Amino acid sequence: MLKEFSKKETNRYELVITVGAEEFKAAVDTAYRQNAKKINIPGFRKGKAPKSIIEKYYGESVFYEDALNILYPSAVEAAIAESKLDYVDDKIDFDLVSIDKETGVEFKVVITVKPEVAIKGYKGLKVEKVKAAVTADEINKEVAAVAERNARMITVEDRAAKLDDTVVIDFEGFVDGVAFEGGKGDSYSLGLGSGSFIPGFEDQIVGHNAGEEFDVNVTFPEEYQAKELAGKAAVFKVKLNEIKVKELPSIDDEFAKDVSEFDTLKDYKADLKKKALERKEKQSDADVENSLVEQLIGLVKAEIPAAMIERRAEQSVEDFAYRLQAQGMDIKTYLKYMGGSIEDFKNTFMPQAENQVKIRLALEKIAELEKLAPTEEDINAEYEKFAKDYNMEVEKIKASIPETELVKDLAVSKAMDFVKANAEITVVDKKTEKAEAEKKPAAQKTTSAAKKTTSTAAKKTAEKAETAEKKPAAKKTASTAKKSTSTTAKKTASTAAKKTTSTAKKTAKKDAE
Repeated sequence: MLKEFSKKETNRYELVITVGAEEFKAAVDTAYRQNAKKINIPGFRKGKAPKSIIEKYYGESVFYEDALNILYPSAVEAAIAESKLDYVDDKIDFDLVSIDKETGVEFKVVITVKPEVAIKGYKGLKVEKVKAAVTADEINKEVAAVAERNARMITVEDRAAKLDDTVVIDFEGFVDGVAFEGGKGDSYSLGLGSGSFIPGFEDQIVGHNAGEEFDVNVTFPEEYQAKELAGKAAVFKVKLNEIKVKELPSIDDEFAKDVSEFDTLKDYKADLKKKALERKEKQSDADVENSLVEQLIGLVKAEIPAAMIERRAEQSVEDFAYRLQAQGMDIKTYLKYMGGSIEDFKNTFMPQAENQVKIRLALEKIAELEKLAPTEEDINAEYEKFAKDYNMEVEKIKASIPETELVKDLAVSKAMDFVKANAEITVVDKKTEKAEAEKKPAAQKTTSAAKKTTSTAAKKTAEKAETAEKKPAAKKTASTAKKSTSTTAKKTASTAAKKTTSTAKKTAKKDAE
């Protein structure tokens, strides 16, 4: 089907595609069957006119547009596959060259492809790695935090209230002797010193005992949110019902037994230290990768199509929407609450998307240059991992995730490992000032994306019946077909051009759920 292809401009290729006469005639017959029931011909009941009569009445090209749209997706997909071009954009420019039942169809499409990438200096990158260490003070703080979460409130009856106590009060506020809306509360728990109430309120409770009733005199701040109260003097009638203090558990062996699986505090702390050390080691490794990613991004030389960055941003929006859906909310509702449009929301991902595209291209190029490819064992292990993660049969996972896409992702992971293995990593107690100054926040969200596909979610192939119903009545000529197909066929082709790993993973997850 691919007659020829040629480069038209940077990252843009033109493909000349042909469809043989026999295949085109078969598509015309299919188009007739899809549309015949909707066509009225004098002398025939609706939908009963033979194809030859319809063609004679409306013109031989009456079914050409529908026939072309039937053929278009598979023709473009096959041509792109034959060209071995790496197509990256759903938007295809279409131009019909010729269409005839006796000679078949010839048309041109212009597609956007991945850029040519150059990268040098990716071996021997210099990076600092902070040595993972955990101090006794850090463990003591963690234990104290656990004790805080397991504290209990006890009632104090033998003294007056003081700062840091929690008091239970009834209160009602008055301005000029009149109670105001929102100024009343019963059995309200208030932490003294928390600053929860207006200045001066909590301080005047200090020194009072449980059971006392007293007045608290305050003045509302000038910038108070309720304008009718701003700057006004107020009197609160307060009754102090109860004084409570937080009682922390004793940090000993019994405490360890209560909050962990260990019998002694020593063993509990040892386990906390082990886990904290593991967390810090993982974070240190992640920081090394982030630093390498930042450097790799700077080494990439490529004219990246805007469509690649936009597609990556769109995928980020889709991923976000998918997470929202898992929490019972849709993206439209979320944006309504946030007060923004989907386009504005997508734009927030654009800087991150650009870095993700750059690092993906860099690692793909490194994998190519270093001839890095997964083994059959690697591929099977990855399928097994997905099967385990999603609790599905391996064969179903394989049906969802094309091996070609999985191979690309695994190669990218190997490239990142290669860069790390060939880097000059210096272990330090803490980052030098220079290393801290060069740290870029954008990389934090880039490393994980480097090992994932950057392509957008694949679209479903357009349903033929739906396509047929969208067509206007059958008076179409070849010239009209040319005009209409440039829009319709582009949409149809985009749906069949690619399947991606990212979508397959989502599909597998949904199936598992």
